[in-house]
Amino acid sequence: MSETEEFGRISVEEFSLLDFNTVTLLDLREPDEVLVSGIEGAINIPFSAGFDKLDSVPRDKPVVAYCRVGDWSEQVAEILADRGYKVYTLEGGFNAYKKFKAGDAAGGSEATKEEVKGSCSLGQKAKEPTGSAFIDAKGLKCPGPIVKVADFLRDKPEGFTVKVEATEDAFASDIKVWCERTGNVLKDIEVEKSLIKATIERKDKKETATVKEKNDKTFVVFSGDLDKTIAAFIIANGAASLGRKVTMFFTFWGLNILRKPKKVKVAKNFIEKMFGAMLPRGTTKLGLSRMNMLGAGPKMIRGIMKQKGISSLEELIESAKAHGVRIVACQMSMDIMGIRQEELIDGVELGGVATFIGSGEESDMSLFI
Repeated sequence: MSETEEFGRISVEEFSLLDFNTVTLLDLREPDEVLVSGIEGAINIPFSAGFDKLDSVPRDKPVVAYCRVGDWSEQVAEILADRGYKVYTLEGGFNAYKKFKAGDAAGGSEATKEEVKGSCSLGQKAKEPTGSAFIDAKGLKCPGPIVKVADFLRDKPEGFTVKVEATEDAFASDIKVWCERTGNVLKDIEVEKSLIKATIERKDKKETATVKEKNDKTFVVFSGDLDKTIAAFIIANGAASLGRKVTMFFTFWGLNILRKPKKVKVAKNFIEKMFGAMLPRGTTKLGLSRMNMLGAGPKMIRGIMKQKGISSLEELIESAKAHGVRIVACQMSMDIMGIRQEELIDGVELGGVATFIGSGEESDMSLFI
């Protein structure tokens, strides 16, 4: 095709090798279609909306217009050409491009790719096919959202972009850690009240020759016993004082440690209310793993600690937070036990299994308490 043409057509093969930075992409499909499967950076002006907004399309680059199957884009291209645009249409529309991508992902002829690349004069810089997709992870619980993203991207080419929506708060932390550990790029994340939107670009992890020394510390606090909790925070404070990055991951009975001592009014069903009534609320209600003696044991231990000048558990927790210890509550366990984020002490973040694994991989010590 010649660049002197004001109105031409481009094949899906040529389109897949374009550098989209050298053209303006005009998507004429409906917004819901674009959301499910769109191309990042494309301008969306639905054909059904009429032609009044066409003059808003930039004129500084050639325009490639496409619709679902290619019929509407022909009409729009003629209008744009009459208005002085250099415009092309995608043969077969987005559906043809989508089918081509699916076939190309399964393997294609390198000779054919080079031949197309050499014949394509519209894009000044060719690139391998990428693409984009939408993943609906709403309603899934840990590790569901992360697993769904990983499974989807596993066989996608480098540069492929996905937009993910999830409703589990822990996903905000998990997706950041997952991207860091896998080499993928978290291009954008938006956290709303009950919805997390993330955009991830597929990248192959590049291993470097430099070996980073791993000296972080990671603790899984599973127990809700006073003595074990005191030990966990003593070790955490000690590690933080050495300049180590410490992550404490609280799950199941360990979540009781993080509960506020006073009752917080939140909506719960009958089972969740029963859990809340039976479980200890906060550090002052924790019992001992041995010699609890109907609650006398914890009072005795606290008295001895005060007498010996040892920081109380509450002081140890505040010290840990002040020294940058990361305190993470397992959201999956919270959902099971009916614990809401509003019931947790300040400074606690929500996380899932990816958050824990990511921290553990950077640590030379992982303790299960």
